[in-house]
Amino acid sequence: MTDVPAPAARTGAGRWLIAATVVVIALVAATAVPVASGTAGVITRFGEPVRVALVPGLTWKAPPPLDRVDSVDLRLRTTASGQHSVLTRDGLSVLLQGWIAWRVPSEEADVLRFVRSTRNRPDEAAVHLRTFLGSALETVTGRFELDSLLNTDATKLKRSEFRAALRERLSEQARTLYGIEIVEVGLERLMIPEATVTATTRRMVAERETVAEEKKAYGRRMAGEIRAKADKDARLVLAQAQERAAVIDAEARTAAAAIYAEVHRQDPQLYRFLRSLETLDQVVNTTTRLVLRTDAAPFDALVLPPDGTQTPVSTQTPGGKP
Repeated sequence: MTDVPAPAARTGAGRWLIAATVVVIALVAATAVPVASGTAGVITRFGEPVRVALVPGLTWKAPPPLDRVDSVDLRLRTTASGQHSVLTRDGLSVLLQGWIAWRVPSEEADVLRFVRSTRNRPDEAAVHLRTFLGSALETVTGRFELDSLLNTDATKLKRSEFRAALRERLSEQARTLYGIEIVEVGLERLMIPEATVTATTRRMVAERETVAEEKKAYGRRMAGEIRAKADKDARLVLAQAQERAAVIDAEARTAAAAIYAEVHRQDPQLYRFLRSLETLDQVVNTTTRLVLRTDAAPFDALVLPPDGTQTPVSTQTPGGKP
């Protein structure tokens, strides 16, 4: 005959099972730590960080009061500085307001450094970053002239170089001291005080006047060079023309002399007559008044017949009087 456990024995075993289950659940709840995406779990023992859980999921720790867990936000954050009055390289005052995009890198050393330096307080880290940004704005702006930060000519702007210099100055300092990665740095606002506007306007006017004088001087120099070249070319052309004219005149004189010689050979009297007319044409004009003998050369051509006879043309009047 089989013995059946007493009801009291079954009840006691069930209670022990329930108690053990509760203890296990409590132990798991006390030692299991969920790590969400975009966060890191820092396990501290008696307030001192001992381990960092970076992979999303469950991790384990010793039950309290030995260990506790601090969640560190690894997501991107932005922080803006206030307005800072700084001086440019050319000594002009400007008002700048910058911003920083930052985060805690998913690296154990950086997470531990962030927790130790800021006690896992992002707002405190943002305060330090704003201080660093203000100092960097003053230092970096002194390397750039105003027209490289504010100009209507896009080719003269150096905004990218300015942001790169800011990021370089902030990155090492923020990473070394606070375990913070600087993702991006930029200018939120750039303003010019009235005094700077006045000084800039005067400088721009002076620059434009200088450029205008340079252009005028260049124009005068070019005009002088053009005139000198034109004069040189004109003298050269004139000399060539005079030389050519002299050659043509000599050739014409030679040809004329040959013609005159041929005429003289064929008809000496005609030659003399033609030469006399030529001489008269060169000597006598509309204002010439001459009182000469008409039977003397070259004026005898006016009174002698072309056949060369020496009988003068009668100069008597119709009444028979000379």
